[in-house]
Amino acid sequence: MGLRTKIGVAITATAALVAVIMGLVVHHRTAVNSLETSRDTIRSRLSIAVDDHAAGVDRRRVLINPTVLPVPLREAIARGETGVHLDRSGPEPELWAARRSGKDVIALRHSYLRQDRKLEALDRDLWLAGSIGTALACLVGVAFATMLGRRLDASARTAERIAEGDLSARIEPRGKDEIARLTTALNTMADALAARLQAERDVTSDIAHELRTPVAGLVAAAGLLPPGRPAEMVRERARRVSGLVEDVLEVARLDGSTERAEPEVRPLDELVRRAVRSATAPGQAGLEIRVLRAELVETDARRVERILANLVSNAFRHGAAPVRVEVEGGVVRVHDQGPGFPAELLARGPVRFRTGAGQSAEGAGRGQGLGLGLTIAAGQARVLGARLRFANPAGGGAEAVLDLRASVHTEEGAGRVPDDGRG
Repeated sequence: MGLRTKIGVAITATAALVAVIMGLVVHHRTAVNSLETSRDTIRSRLSIAVDDHAAGVDRRRVLINPTVLPVPLREAIARGETGVHLDRSGPEPELWAARRSGKDVIALRHSYLRQDRKLEALDRDLWLAGSIGTALACLVGVAFATMLGRRLDASARTAERIAEGDLSARIEPRGKDEIARLTTALNTMADALAARLQAERDVTSDIAHELRTPVAGLVAAAGLLPPGRPAEMVRERARRVSGLVEDVLEVARLDGSTERAEPEVRPLDELVRRAVRSATAPGQAGLEIRVLRAELVETDARRVERILANLVSNAFRHGAAPVRVEVEGGVVRVHDQGPGFPAELLARGPVRFRTGAGQSAEGAGRGQGLGLGLTIAAGQARVLGARLRFANPAGGGAEAVLDLRASVHTEEGAGRVPDDGRG
């Protein structure tokens, strides 16, 4: 149940409860007042009837020594008192009054049906007024809850946009209530977060740029070393540092808003094979490329190949062979037999400089690293407008899915013949 529904229900329930309580109070007070007035009236008439009887005059509606008398009246007469009693045991209510005068009992009996009917009419009016009031309160409550709900929804949507990376999202504060304070706090938080992230990006980019030149010199110098195992180790480490610097620079660029895709129409299976070749050694064991249905896609080929190369490299580096790359329409799946993606990555997506190494049943982790490969893949997918999902299938292993169906080229001749070739 949403907040606006809860507020509407609470206001409606409160209005209904107030209407019921007011109706009960009005009913009770009216019934008591009506009975007291009728009792005073019949007592006055009984006194007149007793005086007339003493004078030898008995009016037509006066009962002298009635054979039927309610028990409370008999008890009051026995005590020498004037008794007044409302009797509801008959087909219609009757108000009795009786008093002893000498040896005789003087009694009056009036119908109380008219008073009861007036009370019933009042009850109907109270129910009608209560229903109308409750309905109006319901409408007002729903309108009020809808207004609050829209403001809260706007705050929630803005918070979601900020969480997705749109640090320019803001809400215009309205009013001076608690929701306006929440809006102001959210905007302040977004400003602080944007400033902090921008500072981190600037530092990362500046460091990577400063390292680029000396690392390039290191790679060139390593290439001049005489052949041998130490020289090969230095060259290999230098290449890794150079690749890391380039990855950090790419992450910094993807964190910004200047990256734009340059689409062109290309066969998706061709892009997959090119990406796999760039990410693996010739004759790589434990690799299978399965093309179930190929399509032409209108996308940035360089970025697609970058994404797929990173996914395949991640599968071999952090997962386990065999690695299967499957193409079906505009969807590419990269599946490995490793311990699966860690729960944090599945819940939040890739985070740079954090691998969150998962654990297999034997306790083996999914590998170590700086967490840049999947971060770059997710950033490139964002630039392309594609969807990149990560999952741990029920059969085991890890699966990354690149969905390019929105980029499938639909012009005549776009379809391609299915290919079951293996890479």
